[in-house]
Amino acid sequence: MAKTLSFAAMHFSIAFSVAYLLSGSFLVGGAIAIVEPTINTVGYYFHEKFWQKSQLRQDGGSALTA
Repeated sequence: MAKTLSFAAMHFSIAFSVAYLLSGSFLVGGAIAIVEPTINTVGYYFHEKFWQKSQLRQDGGSALTA
């Protein structure tokens, strides 16, 4: 979960910077920086879960018995 939160903080900073530079508005930059990274972070969390389960299936479940 720490990796996900770290990713969220980094993504928030980048999203705000880009949105602010493109719009010149702190309000627009802040709104985009909150909404987009939040949705992306949730997606990332489930993406990681999917790949972990996929890897376990490829390994034949051997990681569960180790």
